[in-house]
Amino acid sequence: MIVVQGTRPLSGTVKIQGSKNAVLPMMAAALLHEGTTVFTNVPRIQDVFCMMGILRFIGCVCRLDGHVLSVDASRILRAEIPEEYMKAMRSSIMMLGALLARQGEALTRYPGGCLIGSRPIDLHIKALKTLGAEITEEAGNIYARTERLRGAEIHFPYPSVGATENALLAAVLADGTTRITGAAKEPEIQELCLLLNQMGGRIFGIGTDRLTVEGVKRLSGAVRKVPGDRIVAGTYLAAVLACGGDARLEGVNPDHMEAVVSAFESCGGRIETGIDDLEISASGRPEAFEIITGPYPDFPTDLQSPAMTVMATARGESRIVENVFENRYRTAAELEKMGANIRICGKEAFIRGVGPTPGLLGAHVTAWDLRGGAALVTAGLAARGTTAIDGCCHIHRGYEDICLDLAGLGAGIQDGGGEKRMVSGAGLQDQQEGFRKRVDDR
Repeated sequence: MIVVQGTRPLSGTVKIQGSKNAVLPMMAAALLHEGTTVFTNVPRIQDVFCMMGILRFIGCVCRLDGHVLSVDASRILRAEIPEEYMKAMRSSIMMLGALLARQGEALTRYPGGCLIGSRPIDLHIKALKTLGAEITEEAGNIYARTERLRGAEIHFPYPSVGATENALLAAVLADGTTRITGAAKEPEIQELCLLLNQMGGRIFGIGTDRLTVEGVKRLSGAVRKVPGDRIVAGTYLAAVLACGGDARLEGVNPDHMEAVVSAFESCGGRIETGIDDLEISASGRPEAFEIITGPYPDFPTDLQSPAMTVMATARGESRIVENVFENRYRTAAELEKMGANIRICGKEAFIRGVGPTPGLLGAHVTAWDLRGGAALVTAGLAARGTTAIDGCCHIHRGYEDICLDLAGLGAGIQDGGGEKRMVSGAGLQDQQEGFRKRVDDR
C-alpha cells in the first residue's frame, strides 16, 4: 500500500530512471550473442527481475550490480519459458523471436501483464511465419520452430511495438534481407535497432516506419546505456501540473516527449527543455485540454491515466480519445471515488475539473494496472486528506521508487506496508532465484 498526504506543491530535482520499455527488448537481444552483453542505467524494477528470471531459466548467467546488468548467454539450456513468467509480464513474448533466432525453436505461452484491454499477438505470429517459422498454437501454448529463418517482406497494418521488436530480433540473424513496412517508430524501437547495430547487425531506416534488416551470421557483445524513461518523466510532469510547483527532471531525452510537452503546455504548464533534461513550473489550476492517444509520435497511451488526473483538477471540461487500449479507462472509477467528474462514452472520456473546493478528496483506491496506479498516486498528491492505494505491485513493475522520487520533490508519500514492495534489490533477486529453482525442481 502507498499512503499519500495531499495538497503539497512539488519542488526540486529528480533523476529519471532507465526505461522499462527499452531495457526489456534489449535484454532479449542479449540472447543473440554467444557471450556477454552489458547494460548500464538499468532500472531495478519488477519487470527487469522477471526478465532476468526468464533468461536464467533458459541458461543465461545474469548479474545486476547496482544499475549495471551483465547477461552471459554463452550457454542456452532450454528454449522453454514457464507459464508463470509469461503471465507475469507481457513483454516476455518478445523472447519468441530471440529464441527462434538463437535456438531454432521456442515454447512459450500467451503473455499476461496489465489488464488494459485486448492485446492480440497475431501480428507477432504472422511476422515470424513470414520469416520461415512454423508455429503451432494449442491450449494457450505457442510452439515455434524453424530450420533456418530467411529474410522476407513484412507489412504491419498497425505499428505494433512488440511485433516490430520480435521481427527485428528474428530478422537480424536470418539469411538475406528483411524489409519491414508499417513498423513502430517508438524511441524504444530505435534503441533496440541501435543496440543490434552496435552488436554487428545491419539495420537501416531507424526512426522511420520502413526498416531494412540485412541478416548477419553472428553478433558480438556490447556495452550500452539504457535511455531515461520518458513515461516516468511524463508521470512526474503530470504530478507537478496537478499539485503546482516546479521541478527539474534529469536524464531523459525531451525530443522523445514532444507530444507530451505540447499537451501539458496547453493546459498552463511552463516547460523548458534541454539536451537531456526538462524543467516544469506550474501555478494555479490547469486549464482544460485534450489528448488523443496513438502510436509514436502521438500522445502515448501509457500517460493517458496520469493526464486524466491532471484534467480532474483543471478549470473546465477536458477530453480524451483513447485509440490504443479499450480498458485504459478502468482507473476512472477509482478517480471518481476521490470526487473526480468523469463521463465515458466509448473511446472518449470527458473530465470536468472539480476545482479547489471541494476538489479531489483522499480515499482508499486500488491500482488495476501500472500506469493507472501512477495516476492514482498523482491524484493523491493533489487531493485533500489521505489517500491509500492498494495494488501497488502493478506500480512497482515500472517505477523503481516512485515514493522516494516524489518525496524528494516534497511530497508527503510513503510505502505504507501491507503489500511488501517487490523491487527491494537483493530481496527480489532472492525471490526470483527461488522461483527459478522451484521450476527446475518440477
